[in-house]
Amino acid sequence: MTGTASVTHTVGPEHTARAVGSGDLEVLGTPVVLAWLEEATCAALDLAEGQSSVGTRVELQHLTASAVGATVTATATVTHRDGRMVIFEVSARDQNDVLVASGQVRRVVVDRQRFLSRVPAVD
Repeated sequence: MTGTASVTHTVGPEHTARAVGSGDLEVLGTPVVLAWLEEATCAALDLAEGQSSVGTRVELQHLTASAVGATVTATATVTHRDGRMVIFEVSARDQNDVLVASGQVRRVVVDRQRFLSRVPAVD
C-alpha cells in the first residue's frame, strides 16, 4: 500500500458555498473541501507512467464551517488496496486543528489512454 499525503489551502472568496453554487453563505463550500480531499488522495498514490486514477465513491461529513482566510489541510491515507481499487480515509483540519470534514474516498487506478478512449464523444 502507498501512504499518506496532505495538501494545504487558504479559503478564498472563490471557495465559498455562494461562489460554487452549493449554498448562499460565505464559508468553505462542501464541493471545494471534497476537491481538496481528492487532491490529497491523488497525491498519496504512486502511479506508474501512463496510469491515472478516478474517483468512484465518496462518503463525506462536512462538520465545521470555515471562514474566508482560514487555512485548511486535507489529508488522505490509504487504508485498503484490492487490485486497482484503493480506499482512503480522509480528513480536513483547520489552522487550529479543528476537524472540518472526514470520510472515505474510493478510487480506481486506470490506464490513462484506455480510459480516455472509452469516453463518449460529444456531438
